[in-house]
Amino acid sequence: MMLLRAEKVARIADDIPEIEVAGPERGKLLVLGWGGSFGAIYQAVKQLSAEGIQVSRAHLNYLNPFPRNLGEVLKRFEKVLIPELNLGQLLMLVRFRFPDVKAFGYGKVQGQPFKVFEIAEKIKELL
Repeated sequence: MMLLRAEKVARIADDIPEIEVAGPERGKLLVLGWGGSFGAIYQAVKQLSAEGIQVSRAHLNYLNPFPRNLGEVLKRFEKVLIPELNLGQLLMLVRFRFPDVKAFGYGKVQGQPFKVFEIAEKIKELL
């Protein structure tokens, strides 16, 4: 019964939108966010792009199942940065599901949202 339920959940991926990349479709770094990290990621990538630093971003609206094209998108980048306002649960899921993707976490557990400069600095560090 559990396998049947897992299959039903996996089929939902056929009905949810594919993940879209903002910025170059492939490159050195993709910043992958979800939930409340959207604003800070958006602004950090926008700011760095204005400085001539090429970085892309994508935002997940569905975590289970992942969008059906997520693995393909992640593999087009040398590194994937996953900023999270927790202990790195999405990072663990991505590493488990896509072990050949070089995913790096940036967790913050202080009861405060990310600041744009924090994400921008982490992007620069990974580049």
